Amino acid sequence: MTNDRFTPSGDQWPIVSGQHRAVIVGVGGGVRSYDIGGTAVLDGYAETERAIGGAGMVLVPWPNRIRDGRYSFNGTDQQLALTEPTKRNAIHGLLRWASWSLVEHATDSVTVAASIVPLPGYPHGLRVETRWSVGPAGLRAEHLATNVGKTHAPFGLGAHPYLVIDGSNSSRWDLRLPVEERLLTDDRGLPTGRERVEATAYDFRTPRVVGDLVLDTAFTGLRRDDDGRARISIADPDGATVTLWLDESFRWVQVFTADTLAPPRRRRSFAVEPMTCPPDAFNSGDDLVVLDPGQTWTGSWGVVRTPS
Repeated sequence: MTNDRFTPSGDQWPIVSGQHRAVIVGVGGGVRSYDIGGTAVLDGYAETERAIGGAGMVLVPWPNRIRDGRYSFNGTDQQLALTEPTKRNAIHGLLRWASWSLVEHATDSVTVAASIVPLPGYPHGLRVETRWSVGPAGLRAEHLATNVGKTHAPFGLGAHPYLVIDGSNSSRWDLRLPVEERLLTDDRGLPTGRERVEATAYDFRTPRVVGDLVLDTAFTGLRRDDDGRARISIADPDGATVTLWLDESFRWVQVFTADTLAPPRRRRSFAVEPMTCPPDAFNSGDDLVVLDPGQTWTGSWGVVRTPS
């Protein structure tokens, strides 16, 4: 389905299964909204708005930040545009404001795609597809990235959904975060080291109330269930729970309590962001994927809500 008029999010494609409904957008190829029977599960944005705070975006070929937009790969120095100019960083990749095209649209799923052509700072060719689907198991995102160029390509992928429990105060939510370490960062959001979460304010391995703790933090050492998935959840005092799962392709997760967003979005929801690698991985090499020419990477994550 294509809108008859332009919106900041471009083309928009609804997908529905029973009471599950999501809307996928052409600008950025992300998810604009997801609800179950009218109850929001993701904190999205209106048809006439741009993605607020990166809501629902797909972040490729790197999530988070690259210091000064500079890195060296295969012996060649590269300079990316500084898309976070106040902190002198290149942030969240190259496709979040690009126009994604429709590949296939069914009632309960849609596949969208975009390409990166070789450009200054990233002289590689990638084709990226995301299949979004909804059903009894919730919302699911399946990402696929193929190196269509002739050179090895550094690669990372992230997503930026905001989990929400309608009508409740986020400061009273229990957070369950089964991780072993958090990334320490400076005031530019760039890595300075790591710290084990045990016996710190950042230890949510056993669910507990977030309170007024401010989080904009990357975590790793994810504990996984028998199916290979790690699960991060928020729960309100009545027991309503929203859980984000991520498969083994994602070794990191960023949790953002939205304190820097303007009202009414400030601390209304928490971003729980699957990431294949940490901030500045193009420089550190930590968990950086290098795609050979013709190689394809795949990864998936999803969101499910359990009512009280």
